Order: sequence, then structure tokens, then C-alpha cells
Amino acid sequence: MSASCTFLLSILLTFASQPCYIILTSAADCRWQLLQKSVGISAMHMQLLRNDRVVMFDRTGFGPSNLRLSNGKCRNDPKVDCTAHSVEYDVLTNKFRALTVQTNVWCSSGAVMPNGNLVQTGGFNDGELRVRVFIPCGSCDWQETPNGLAASRWYSSNHILPDGRQIVVGGRGQFNYEFVPKKKDANTFKLSFLSETNERGVENNLYPYVFLNVDGNLFIFANNRAILLDYVNNKVVKTYPKIPDGQPRSYPSTGSAVLLPLKNLTAQDIQAEVLVCGGAPKGSFIKALRGEFVKALYTCARISINDPKPKWVLETMPMARVMGDMLLLPNGNVLLINGAGCGAAGWELGRNPVLNPVLYKPNNNIESRFETQNPTKIPRMYHSTAALLRDGRVLVGGSNPHAFYNFTGVLFPTELSLESFSPGYLDAKFNNFRPTIVAPKSTSTIRYCEKLTVQVIITGRLAENLVLVTMVSPAFNTHSFSMNQRLLVLDNDKMTALGKSSYSIEVTTPSSGNLAPAGYYLLFVVHQDIPSQGIWLKLQ
Repeated sequence: MSASCTFLLSILLTFASQPCYIILTSAADCRWQLLQKSVGISAMHMQLLRNDRVVMFDRTGFGPSNLRLSNGKCRNDPKVDCTAHSVEYDVLTNKFRALTVQTNVWCSSGAVMPNGNLVQTGGFNDGELRVRVFIPCGSCDWQETPNGLAASRWYSSNHILPDGRQIVVGGRGQFNYEFVPKKKDANTFKLSFLSETNERGVENNLYPYVFLNVDGNLFIFANNRAILLDYVNNKVVKTYPKIPDGQPRSYPSTGSAVLLPLKNLTAQDIQAEVLVCGGAPKGSFIKALRGEFVKALYTCARISINDPKPKWVLETMPMARVMGDMLLLPNGNVLLINGAGCGAAGWELGRNPVLNPVLYKPNNNIESRFETQNPTKIPRMYHSTAALLRDGRVLVGGSNPHAFYNFTGVLFPTELSLESFSPGYLDAKFNNFRPTIVAPKSTSTIRYCEKLTVQVIITGRLAENLVLVTMVSPAFNTHSFSMNQRLLVLDNDKMTALGKSSYSIEVTTPSSGNLAPAGYYLLFVVHQDIPSQGIWLKLQ
């Protein structure tokens, strides 16, 4: 019996007596690896930085964590707490260190600025007006600015803008948006769309899905509908139809969403598509509070947002999923991972862990886009996270559906572990097809609308028409949404053989900040769907 089959059999036997677990077998070549049994905290928020380190944090209100702060550091919240609620994980060494957050970062938001620093906003109580900065220097810690926001932000969404600022959209009780860093005359800007999509007593419009369109406007989705916002003039320039089934997809009926890969970047009209998957049917949150856990949604909805008459097209996933995450992989496919099969987001409100990730291939015919992947052993429920790494793996952590750290006597104990999911493209049998980037060197600077030559080695037989160069913006992940996530397929102008197994690829960089805001990106070369390891490039 193969190792893959043995692994699947062991999983099935482990959970055979637990019908609340959803497991499907598959023939995928993907694999899971436990990286750390415990990093001391539960990774509720996660961000990959340009030095291949990942910043994670949960919330100070959980009580003492399993990781002490160094040098006798403590904080009062309201009791003395000398433990960490944030860590920096080094991907290359598989080690981590404690970080110090000074205020409550629970259910906050953020994004990486063009200079590579993580700027993180809001939170709960003493943290709701804070702006925090983490500089990826190797030994730095959090810096906090009191009253860095114009309004309290809790369950908001952020996005980097072409001018280098962040926009912060919504949040509990906030039907408006603002900009970070704020000016002296800081202001909020009313957004009626957020009040219109708010369901009394349930909300179903928190952590709105925000994407920068290629025309510079913002696509904003909340509940079951979307708008295109000219944020400069505070004007809605397009209103999209509701998703046909009318079901909510935003917190606490939490689905997930991505802006699908942007291609043909030198064309006059660039297509942009949004994919929204999963969520919970209307009424699920209230029913879950009463102990009735409704099956999650099976559907995804896809829309071409720049069409003259855009329409949502529904697709059916292999399994229902709420509180799942959606990540763009280097080859342009989408990974659906984490989450539950029943219930809603909130303390103790999810059931039926979905252990199988699912691959979505956007370029396939509609009937053959989904592919079920091998399952994990660890349920990742409410407050789970995931992030793409430079080597093509996906880092997975978190899961704490409790108001405190709770490890015993509960259905789904607080998870402090980290694991990695390796998509099938990392299998060694594809090594001959896998490109190795020789030039440019990592951390090089590139500029808009210029020719970039990428030199690679491909030892196997080359299929020139199946070579892509992609750029990925690392995302800030929390509550099933990866903020600022973006993948661009660069126009491949020319490919030249330099010698045995050596090639140069000439591509054109994005033309403006509307396509790709300035900052750090991971660049990959993809050959026959098999990506290289990424290199860091700074676009300016």
C-alpha cells in the first residue's frame, strides 16, 4: 500500500467513530506536515513578511498564553499578564519568538505597506483606536500609536491603495471608511452600503471583502451583494446584483473571497473576476446560538466585475464550508482550506470540521474546476488562519472557538499548533519540470512598465507555451479573509534558450499602481502548472 493510501486509511480509522468530521479521500499528491506542536498562542491573525517570517497574534483577552514574554515584560489587562499574545515565526529555521502587543488586537485588520512594514489597525476595547507597526528587522517588536484611527475599528477590512495608504472599511457599528496613516484633519467617510447590508441582531456584513479593481476603484462585497466605490470622491459608481441564492457570505455567516488572477495586463480592457465561496444560510447564526447547527453553503459565486452587465454564476463545491479560507497559489489556482460544515462564526457555533482542502482551477471548464485534496488530522474551526509561503507551501494555524484558551472537555480544543500543507505541485516527481530562478536576485527592485528579464533553469523537457511568470502580494489573513491578496500574470514577451536547461524570459511589469500597488511581491516562474520557489521583489 502506498504511503498516501496508508495516510488516508489512518485518518479514516482515527475519525471513524466521530461522525461530526467531514473527510473525503482523494488521489492528490499533496501532503501535510506538523511544524510546531505549540507556538504558545493560537494564530488568529497571520501575515508573511519580506524576510520569510510570519507574524501571528490572537488576543490579550484570552488570559495567560503558553508562552512567556522575555525580560520580565508584563501588561495589565485588567490582571497582570506576563505571557505573549503574538509571535514571529521563522519559516526557514522553524523557530519562533515571543512578541509584545500592548493593547487588545482581537478581530483586527491590517496590511503590509510599500516599505514592507506591517501596519495593523483596531481591535477591541483599549485596542480599537490603535495603529500598530511591526518592522521586519529580525529582532524588532510591535510599536503602537494611540488614537491612530479616526473611529473605532473592530471586524474591519483593509487594503493598500495605489498612493501607498491603507483604506480601512467598516467594522462593528461603523458604516464608513477612513485612511491610514491619518492626517491631522482625519475624517471618516460615510458608506451607506454598509448600513444597507447590516441585518439587525446578526450583522452579516462584517469583515467586508475589499479588492482594488484595475480602474482604481474598490470592489466591496458585504452580506450577499457588492458595489464599486470611487473612494476618492466617496461615490458608488456601480451596484452589482445580489448573488442569485440570496444567501449571506459575510461574518458571522462567514464565507471567503478572492480576486482571481489578473491576466493580459497590457490589454486595453483587463478582465477582473471575483470568486466568493461558502458561508451559512440565513438564520444560521441565531439557530446556532440555540444549539441548532445548519449545514453550511455548498456554493461559490463568480462574477466578472468590469462587464457592462455583470452577473453572478453559481458553482457547486464538493462539500459545504463555512469559516473557510481562500488562498491564491503561485500557479493561479485557488486553495479552499479550514472551516466547518455546519453552524456559523462565533464562540462554540461551528460543527463538522472540514478536514479536506479543495483546489479550484479557474481556467478549467465549469464542471471540472474543483479537486478534493488529502485531509489534515487537525480541525481548524473558528479563528483559524492560512498563508502562502515563498516555497509554495501553505502555513496553517489557529482555531479557538472559545472565549479563553480551553484545552480539555470541549469538542474542539484551542489549537496552538502550526502545520504546513504542500500542494501536489511540490511532489518530487515534478522536479524536472520545476523552474529554478537564477536572476534577478531576491530583494531586487523593479519599476512600473519596464522589461524584466528572468533567468531560469528547467532540467526537463520545456513546454514554452506553458510558462508563466506570476507576482503574488502576501496577504493579511484573519476570519476567513486574506486582505490585500493579489496575483498578477505578467505578459510573457519573449523566451530564449541560453544553453542546456537555461532560459531567459522577458516579461513586462505592471503599468500602474491600479494593477499592483507599490510594495513587496513574491515572483514565481510556473512551468506546466509547477511553480518555482519564489523570490522577493520590490515594486516601486
